[in-house]
Amino acid sequence: MTGPLTINPEPLKIHSGAFGDVYVSGVISGFAHVQNNVFPGDHDFQSDLSNGQFFVQKVTGPIQFFIQAGAYSLPDIGLPYYRSGNTNNTVYGATNLFYGVIPQAFIKIVPADNFSIMAGKLPTLIGAEYTFSFENMNIERGLLWNQENAVNRGVQVNYKAGPVSFAASLNDGFYSNKYNWAWGSVSYAINSTNTITAIGGGNTKVSNVSNSATPLYLNNEQIYNLIYLHTSGRWTIEPYLQYTKVPKSAVIKTTQDATTVGGALFVNYAFPSSKPESGFNLPVRLEYINSTGTTNGGAPNLLYGTGSNAWSATITPTYQYKRFFARSEFSYVKANKITSGAAFGPAGNDPSQSRVVLEVGMLF
Repeated sequence: MTGPLTINPEPLKIHSGAFGDVYVSGVISGFAHVQNNVFPGDHDFQSDLSNGQFFVQKVTGPIQFFIQAGAYSLPDIGLPYYRSGNTNNTVYGATNLFYGVIPQAFIKIVPADNFSIMAGKLPTLIGAEYTFSFENMNIERGLLWNQENAVNRGVQVNYKAGPVSFAASLNDGFYSNKYNWAWGSVSYAINSTNTITAIGGGNTKVSNVSNSATPLYLNNEQIYNLIYLHTSGRWTIEPYLQYTKVPKSAVIKTTQDATTVGGALFVNYAFPSSKPESGFNLPVRLEYINSTGTTNGGAPNLLYGTGSNAWSATITPTYQYKRFFARSEFSYVKANKITSGAAFGPAGNDPSQSRVVLEVGMLF
């Protein structure tokens, strides 16, 4: 979790004898938004269950594990909203569009304090935003997140040497069930308030898998991030840069490479509070992303048409009292050089979209 929301510091603890303690926690939250220039099949106004999940984990000893289960939605700016009943098969018997009733679950082998191996359905190493709304500064994920994977199945190795942390993973990328993705990350803690992280990887073999969790072009990309994190007093400041490339391939029916270059800035200020059990935060996200390629050249569309670009601004006033939280959000996306039919609105010809969002819930 990047904050400003904080998890329950005293989750339910189950004593299991020689096996060790197992902790149970969770989140439940509701979501509503109004928007203009809606995509086909989307709605001007809708409300939904954004999270109904629980977490079971063991965090000590040489064998540890984490299991996340329940219903969820994945709101993000610049794309249609898919209701929680359509993102997993726990609600209304709906089609599983994303990662199922157990979106993340892995076992973790810890032979030493500075070394571990994880295997299962893992959270991605890529990017500065996590998959689920409660984990992030903003309710909705951003334009750069839309180029990244969220959950992958595979193996990850972690190693820490003083201020430097390494991680490497072999996995199925955008949940393709084809284990041909590889990536690595290195993070350097400059001091107690500043950290810099470099991440890179991609698909090592062209794959033609395509579904709602596995976008065809993105599943064949290379992706690189450079992330800087500064935390000091009431301020959190996190800029990051991103580069992606989808090489041309006859397998995915493209004849020209396409790339994106983007940058984002996350800033949060925690206001002073006279009550330690409550707090008010004001996170802001600013983004810009540009894509290359031409339709005539046979490049894939990675944004709102080949060669398009976009910027966004998001502000998310957030209040938390003990385990309860409430936050509102205003987001605006503006696309430029769009291709007709590839942007916002029922015909895909509108260049912008605004949303006002409200989310309330409890972290237990």
